[in-house]
Amino acid sequence: MTTVLSRLLCSAALCAAFLPAAAQEPETVFPATLAGHAVLPALSLIAPPADAPQDAWISGKFTGPVRNDVPMSVMGDTGGMHGKRTTGLALPFIGQPLQGMSGFAMETAEDGSIYVLTDNGFGSKGNSPDALLFFSRMAPDFETGKIAVKETVFLHDPDRKVPFRIAYEASEARYLTGADFDPESIQLVDGDIWIGEEFGPYLIRATTEGRILQVVPTLMEGQPLKSPDTPGVTVPAQPGKDYRVARSGGFEGMGLQPGTGLLWAMLEKPLLGADGAPEGNFLTVLAFDPAKAEWTGDSFKFALAEGATAIGDFNFIDETRALVIERDNGEGDPSLKCAGEPMPDCFPAPAMLKRVVLIDTATVDAEGFVRRIGHIDLMDIADPEGKNRLETASARDLTGKMTFPFFTIEDVMKVDETHILVGNDNNLPFSSGRQLDGAADNEMMLLSVPELLAAR
Repeated sequence: MTTVLSRLLCSAALCAAFLPAAAQEPETVFPATLAGHAVLPALSLIAPPADAPQDAWISGKFTGPVRNDVPMSVMGDTGGMHGKRTTGLALPFIGQPLQGMSGFAMETAEDGSIYVLTDNGFGSKGNSPDALLFFSRMAPDFETGKIAVKETVFLHDPDRKVPFRIAYEASEARYLTGADFDPESIQLVDGDIWIGEEFGPYLIRATTEGRILQVVPTLMEGQPLKSPDTPGVTVPAQPGKDYRVARSGGFEGMGLQPGTGLLWAMLEKPLLGADGAPEGNFLTVLAFDPAKAEWTGDSFKFALAEGATAIGDFNFIDETRALVIERDNGEGDPSLKCAGEPMPDCFPAPAMLKRVVLIDTATVDAEGFVRRIGHIDLMDIADPEGKNRLETASARDLTGKMTFPFFTIEDVMKVDETHILVGNDNNLPFSSGRQLDGAADNEMMLLSVPELLAAR
């Protein structure tokens, strides 16, 4: 962590041994074996709360160029970057989609179920005002391959703790929507839920019943960090001056550090410099003390590997070591990469770099970079027992191998001394990955990774 003490302890010889990732030797790649696979089908819809506005019963009405109130009338597709392939599911939906798993809490519920966060709905402020925000308690069953949803908790603000006008401002319960926040990471701390989000970026404190208790703006070196979606930032705005956090670049991961009780919030994308360009190929991680409800001023940097564009999640496994999902923007198997123009039978930008990286937060160099210990490759998972439950479109033999070829992989947590759990955000109905023309499901993989978890 970047403190006066850590800088004093870092001698020139010692610090030289921990250069940023761009100058490091190739890091260790540890093996991973599939130990279990569970699936929540893509089209999993739930009813909004009884006291929610009627508007919430049809979600996704604003995902196109004009309002659309006709359920299941416009086919979803993967967008221009991924060839605009149709996904087989049409908008708007009747009810709320149980999709977009964007974070696992390190601490489980009393019954052993996992706190799983759902993101803002359909990807932006403008297209998600009818997408309710919620978290769930889920339990994967690797014997049956199903994911049980034990409880869904909708975020609401009856006490008006949110410091700006929300989409459902005039309602009594004041349920929050994807036009208000983009929640991406979750932790359970002393009986309360803490959520890291991207629009502000903010930290949000809520009860386990979803009642908002506090919304905390982000401070770095005593100055507020803002994105172009922060309330109060108006267009035209100058990148690097009016805001330093790139759009969709707020808090994607947030780890709860054992021992200290601190929350370490990791930005998804590099901060913008004074010239409006990314200040480097690294991500900033800021420390927050939930007991005092204040930023501590400590920070470190996570250097992205060549080819990586963002992170998906961040969770500690002990007092100093943590797991980070590192990814590119691709989806689909690389063997089906388009040779020329995008076609229905190929992936224009397939998945190339999908990793879980182990870092050592106790080792930070003179420039503030945390040490990368090694990683596992989520595109090269051994599956000797055939536990994979879903076929993957490819032009190669995937017998005995599991891949996770998704655009956004946003969930990781330690299960025990030899296993971790990894999940994807399926961006319903805009992402595929396993199939060329089928919407991605929500998946959880149990991975046996003893060597990774033992590495130091």
